[in-house]
Amino acid sequence: MSGLYIPVGTPDGSRTDHAENLLAPNPSVMTLDGTNTWVIGAGDEVVVVDPGPDDESHLLRVRDHLGERRVTEVLLTHGHIDHSGGARRFAELVKAPVRALDPRHRLGGEGLGDGDVVSAGGLELHVYATPGHSFDSLCFWIPQDRAMLTGDTVLGRGTTIVARDGGLADYLRSLDRLRAAAESLEARALLPGHGPVLPDPIGALDGYIAHRRERLDQIRAARAKGARTPREIVKMVYADVDRSLWPAAEMSVAAQLDYLDRL
Repeated sequence: MSGLYIPVGTPDGSRTDHAENLLAPNPSVMTLDGTNTWVIGAGDEVVVVDPGPDDESHLLRVRDHLGERRVTEVLLTHGHIDHSGGARRFAELVKAPVRALDPRHRLGGEGLGDGDVVSAGGLELHVYATPGHSFDSLCFWIPQDRAMLTGDTVLGRGTTIVARDGGLADYLRSLDRLRAAAESLEARALLPGHGPVLPDPIGALDGYIAHRRERLDQIRAARAKGARTPREIVKMVYADVDRSLWPAAEMSVAAQLDYLDRL
């Protein structure tokens, strides 16, 4: 990779040599600045990863930004609506198939799974199955840029949740896998589904893994003090977190309790 441009403070327009982010206008406490739609490719062919929500203005903006470039495939990191909601409509606009791990989100194309390689204009994306945030989460390695597109498995700011269709045991294994891959592949950037590009992949992943272990220790301690339900644990462990995030925290705590009960 000859260079990495990372605008400070805004994900829109963040890029590597062969990947560019177009930010969807759906900011929230859960989506940070909004969903990152990634346009990846070389020459006249590209793939688009995570068209985002079903927002016509955003989908048209992405289409128009492509100019004469042809979309060969639309890929989904996972099926949550803030990433996949606009996929069918965008596929209609650009006349391309949608590929995903979950068959419910595919449209006119093959499935997508661990070990697959997707090509666009000579550029390759290598598929890594990284379940945990959701059961169908995927990451995409771009060897030409030494960059890993991480969806919601790793965010550009803060930490992600383990959703109801995910699992903490899977998530911890996925983080370990990404950490090993980042080291062996000499990754230079993580391209997240929300938030800015992360230029220190190993540091980011080490931070994620340490955070998860710390939360588990905190939940064990809260249980020892008598907390039993996710809400009771959130009140103890997440007392310094904005209350608007407590419902998401309860979801993660439930996943962590399930994990601890299975040990």
